[in-house]
Formats: sequence, structure tokens, C-alpha cells
Amino acid sequence: MTHRVLVVDDEPDITALVAYHLAKAGFRVSTAANGRDALVAAREERPDIVVLDLMLPGVSGYDILAELRGRPETRDVGVIVLTARREEPDRIQGLSLGADDYLTKPFSPAELVLRVQALLRRLTAPAVASGSVLVVGTLAIDRAAHRVTVAGRELTLTATEYKLLDTLVERRGRVQARSQLLETVLEAQPDIQTRTIDMHVQRLRTKLGELGGLIETVRGFGYRFAAADRTGTAK
Repeated sequence: MTHRVLVVDDEPDITALVAYHLAKAGFRVSTAANGRDALVAAREERPDIVVLDLMLPGVSGYDILAELRGRPETRDVGVIVLTARREEPDRIQGLSLGADDYLTKPFSPAELVLRVQALLRRLTAPAVASGSVLVVGTLAIDRAAHRVTVAGRELTLTATEYKLLDTLVERRGRVQARSQLLETVLEAQPDIQTRTIDMHVQRLRTKLGELGGLIETVRGFGYRFAAADRTGTAK
């Protein structure tokens, strides 16, 4: 099956460049030049991944991202932000709203294609053997169904958040460097924006609620998911 990518950018040259390289890599590409058209395309075409600019006429990229994550029919779509906004607050806001990845302009089309392919692998990762469930306190990760619950309540996680949580829980009690998590979760080189991991962890903690504290920060190094018994008490 050919996977669909929606490219949202109001610069025709950028849109054409991105569309060309993605199509060359085998993706089925559609485009939108403004926020309203992007939201319509996302709902009607159901792309696997959206490559999203932030500075758009009318509805901003931030608004589009929030809308995508807020609607049941689009909340699971992969989103890669591609923007000229290079400042850390912009990156933080984009990742906090649920972007899976963040790439700044000027950019390498080859790198963008690799990031799209990496995100697609996270979105379409095959299920593991039935019955494989990780349980820590009231947290349960059903790896066959790609389903996470806390005290029986299902959480809505992006593909990146799911893989990050699964990795930390699987290796609970062991410190994971930011560079390790970048390579494992985002399939990125260790020198590419380790701050990205911090933003995903922050968003994941918020979604986990009281259990968010089990993701411990190891200052200057990375993160560790605390070992816990089945009642949720950290050991």
C-alpha cells in the first residue's frame, strides 16, 4: 500500500521541492497552501503523515496541530513540523502540541524523507506476540494492541509518545541517555536536537497524570522510568 503524505506550506517552491522528493521515495503526496484547506484535506484524505509549516495564512500551523490532535479521526496522524521558526520556544510549543518531529528551514530534502520514513515505521510497527503486556502499578501497555491504560482508562498517545513510553517502561530502573532515546525512538543521530526528547517526555508526563512522576529526570544525562510494584509504589 502506498502511504499518503499531506504537505502543508504556503511557499510554492518549498511545497514543490518536498512533494517531488517524497513522491520520488514512493509516497502518494497531496498539498495544501493554507490552514483551512489543510484541515479539510486531513479529514477527507486521511494521510498517514502531515508535513506542516507553522507560518501559514489564516489558520496557523499551531492551530492546525491542535485541531489534528483534538479530533478522533486525525489524532493518530503523524506530524512533522517543517518551519523557519528556529527559536527554542517555537520548538517547545510545536512539540508540546503533539508534533512527532520538528525540522527547521533551510533543510535537506533527503533528511526530511528519512524522517518521514522513520515516523512511518513508528506508526506502522508490527504488533508483538499476543499477551505481551507491560504492567507497572496501574499502568498497562498492551503491546499487541498498541494500547496504554492507567487504572483502566485508555490514554491517547501519538506514535512517538507510545514508543518513548514503551522503551522507558521496558528498560525501567535503567537510565536512558537522551542520545539513546533519540536513536531508539526517533531514529535520529545523537547530535540532533536532544531537547526534542525533553518535550516529548514533558507531554507524556502530563498525559500519565499522577504516574508521570515515575519518569525520573537524571540531570545532565537523560531519563529513567522508576521500577514499581503492581500497586504503583516506586521501588
